[in-house]
Amino acid sequence: MTGDTLARALDAVDSAFPQETAFLAELVRVPSDNPPGDCAPHAERTAALLEQLGFTVARDPVPEADAEAHGMVSATNLIVRHRFGDGPVLALNAHGDVVPPGEGWTTDPYGAEIRDGWMYGRGVAVSKSDFATYAFALRALVASGVQLSGTVELHLTYDEEAGGEIGPRRLLDTGLSKPDFAICAGFSYAVTVAHNGCLHLEVTVTGTSAHAARPDTGHDALEAASTLLAALYAYRKGLADIHSAVPGIDSPSMVIGLISGGINTNVVPDKVTLRIDRRIVPEEDCEAVEAELKAVVARALDGLPGIGWRTQRVLLARPFGPVHGSDALAATVAEAAQVELGVDVPLEGVPLYADARHYAAAGIPTVMYGAGPSTLLEANGHRADERVALEDLRKATRVIVRVLFRLLERA
Repeated sequence: MTGDTLARALDAVDSAFPQETAFLAELVRVPSDNPPGDCAPHAERTAALLEQLGFTVARDPVPEADAEAHGMVSATNLIVRHRFGDGPVLALNAHGDVVPPGEGWTTDPYGAEIRDGWMYGRGVAVSKSDFATYAFALRALVASGVQLSGTVELHLTYDEEAGGEIGPRRLLDTGLSKPDFAICAGFSYAVTVAHNGCLHLEVTVTGTSAHAARPDTGHDALEAASTLLAALYAYRKGLADIHSAVPGIDSPSMVIGLISGGINTNVVPDKVTLRIDRRIVPEEDCEAVEAELKAVVARALDGLPGIGWRTQRVLLARPFGPVHGSDALAATVAEAAQVELGVDVPLEGVPLYADARHYAAAGIPTVMYGAGPSTLLEANGHRADERVALEDLRKATRVIVRVLFRLLERA
């Protein structure tokens, strides 16, 4: 009887898959680039599509001041809650904000074009696909009439690219949701059990402007910044000596991603600003990493005539690592994925950072799993021609059905 019920739910995924594909295409066609982060319109469109599927959608509009404080224009969190019966609450979290498309696309980034079995578009893999994966897995279970013990919640949020503070963390801190387990958006066949943290540190180097005909009367902030750059890149080489024990992560990394400054071509620059991205492996202490990086800045710039400097933390995303109870959850997801995909599904970490850390920080057993190919690189995540294989989307939806059935199955 149990097997028959699960089979009905899996059949419901397959029969509704054309509708799931169309649902994902609609999500891709509505831009939700972050920055600029004006994401409330996408949330409203998503809510309307979910309501057409028969779900009740709770909207949590983020106050404008909070959105602005996190570098965004607008955001609305969505919660879909379906109670099957008494039992644990399992949250499924995915984010609808995406990085801007950038250059190099061979198709419209918002066109949701299907080509050779792949759908193309910004956010189609990271992570609008899992809006579809999770929604249609839940819908299939409801349609099958399965008797389960517990509640499934969809947490659809819009600030992952800005740090997740007004999305998942807000839902947890305000008590809008109190899940017992969480599965967050994934992007490959692997079950992700850990990810790196990230520090964004802004360094402002100041000098004194002067006419280019008399540079000796000023203090060149750009020249000082070049000294700092050399020190930072020397520091980066040493990061290769640090190794994480988590498969898939290895060493920390550092990139200087933004540089701005100067007044005009014929003026000695009086200010230069750098933004540093330092990835933090799970074994590192975040505060120690920040102190170490500031010390590199101080050694490079202190004592240079006429030069000042200051640092500002822009973002600190702590690493995500296994929480007590997550081993069993990860094993359940991996077993279900192996059945559907027909390949060994590893448990591994990833060197990026994501919203999973907010659930883990709250003590909630958490893993990351969702639609994607065998590797993130195949999906072109955060690159031109981002894509997801439709067959991978279907299989991931079936995996989530199996996982929810197993975790909430009545004894």
